[in-house]
Amino acid sequence: MSKYYKDEIIEGCVTGIEKYGIFVTLDEYYSGLIHISEISDDFVRDINKFVDIGETIRVRVIEANDDTYHVKLSIKDLNYRLEKREDSKIPETKNGFNTLEKQLKKWISEREL
Repeated sequence: MSKYYKDEIIEGCVTGIEKYGIFVTLDEYYSGLIHISEISDDFVRDINKFVDIGETIRVRVIEANDDTYHVKLSIKDLNYRLEKREDSKIPETKNGFNTLEKQLKKWISEREL
């Protein structure tokens, strides 16, 4: 008996983004791929505009393979985004990368010695 069923809507965590699709972990064993053709009916120029790594999203099961623990997924025609928690983001500092820039020259000169 299969754990996931065709057309079932489930939640998963985005673990990777490639040019051809989005990798999603569903649970301890199962993972899946949302192929680029299953993201939108419109042309998808940049997958990164649809999801972020670490984001939990809703996905539709297209097909599940219990032997390989792999699931083909889709977010087409689906309100896939869950409410984002703003408190989970790392706060931006006013200095940004300036601190690294200041230290970089010092670190390089120490390394050359």
